[in-house]
Amino acid sequence: MNTHGSVILVTGATGYIGGRLVSRLLNEGHTVRVVVRTPEKLKDVPWAERVEIVQGDLQDPETMKAACGGVDALYYLVHSMGSGRGFERRESSIAATVASAATAAGVGRMIYLGGLHPDGVALSTHMRSRTEVGRILLESGTPTIAFQAGVVIGSGSASFEMIRHLADVLPVMPAPKWVLNRIEPIAVRDVIRYLIGALGLPAGLNRTFDIGSREVLTYAEMMNQYAEAAGLPRRTILALPVLTPRLAGHWVNLVTPIPRVMAMPLIESLQHDAITAEHDIDEFIPVPESGLTGYRTAVDLALGKMRGGEVETSWAGASSSDAVADPLPSDPQWAGHTVFTDLQTYRSSAPASALWNVVEGIGGENGWYSWPVAWAARGWMDKLVGGVGLRRGRRDADELLTGEALDFWRVEELVRGERLRLRAEMKVPGRAWLELSVEPDGTGSTYRQRAVFFPRGLSGRLYWLAVLPFHNFIFKPMARNIARAAEAQAAQTAG
Repeated sequence: MNTHGSVILVTGATGYIGGRLVSRLLNEGHTVRVVVRTPEKLKDVPWAERVEIVQGDLQDPETMKAACGGVDALYYLVHSMGSGRGFERRESSIAATVASAATAAGVGRMIYLGGLHPDGVALSTHMRSRTEVGRILLESGTPTIAFQAGVVIGSGSASFEMIRHLADVLPVMPAPKWVLNRIEPIAVRDVIRYLIGALGLPAGLNRTFDIGSREVLTYAEMMNQYAEAAGLPRRTILALPVLTPRLAGHWVNLVTPIPRVMAMPLIESLQHDAITAEHDIDEFIPVPESGLTGYRTAVDLALGKMRGGEVETSWAGASSSDAVADPLPSDPQWAGHTVFTDLQTYRSSAPASALWNVVEGIGGENGWYSWPVAWAARGWMDKLVGGVGLRRGRRDADELLTGEALDFWRVEELVRGERLRLRAEMKVPGRAWLELSVEPDGTGSTYRQRAVFFPRGLSGRLYWLAVLPFHNFIFKPMARNIARAAEAQAAQTAG
């Protein structure tokens, strides 16, 4: 098969793997077609305007007949584990419809991503279903490559997000005994590499391939390595034989934002070791000279700690469309960092220029425009625990520069006249920012103020809950007083 310039059909493009794969296929010069039931789900993804979108249901033979016409290769990246009861029957039906349409249209190859599992054991419903889908595709008459992977590590992967949220929230973690099972994780970048590489495999090849990182860890070790990467203390994990998969699913749903309907099949799939039994794929897609991505490196990438060899510190950093470890707009709401925000908006009669003057002059001798005693107390508390406190002030009374200190903040971004973003340097159990922005609004202006907090572990969440009652006394009047100060300044200038 021509590995460049082919027509590729991707099913599951709104999912975690599919959304990242499409970007890579486009970058390699392929024409990409996607089948989605709701095209609106793609409106914010970076590649939406570069693909052909077929709207319809994968179970509809007419939709698939139209979608498969002229296609060289089809990626099957669909699973229904979040759809509740009956997903096993639904998955088999979808696979049979897609396979039949692909064979009738003469599609050259299908490529599937299934689950890694040992032979000869009773599989969970979820894993049994994924295995059955692989069988249907392999027996369809269209040459199929069925990859079998274990836990995929990347921001947005359901398996990784369960590790992230559990380790973030629980310093002491009661867990089922399967936390001691051996797991071979794989970085999402390596999954994408194998999926892309499958386009160049010999015509007619029809088989499964196990893929993994070649690094075997217990689930408990994976959670503790995540905690270390996230700057958290080592987690105490208590393996309890009484925690059944159902009870564990309820527990995960209770302490994390992952829906129970997704937590249950994920947990059921961890009942057995998940280690590659063969490495035959190396004969066709060689291991890179730098090696496969290790678990800790994959976690660092998922946390945004490695981009271009530098540490990423900004919560607003732009993501490259081919940075497969980065979040996508199509990822579920529970994926990624837990983020707490406080948003205040205030309409001012002052022009935007006057409002910006007040914003850029904030802090130091001018103060923070709300409850000075509270700000002073926060500075004293910070000094007591070894922080910088409020006494650094500012370099210039009127002008700020990107990168300079401002009391216990650091100027992270400055778009003069529009936006000031400050990164907290006080001691907090997490990472915090304060963003102040100004927009012209008719004859006046609108002031927006957003506090953003990424909690670290349980202490971070408790910290946010503890300070939440004070926000009405600090952030709300701060927004109002900044707007009024601008109005007073504008009136004085006009007078």
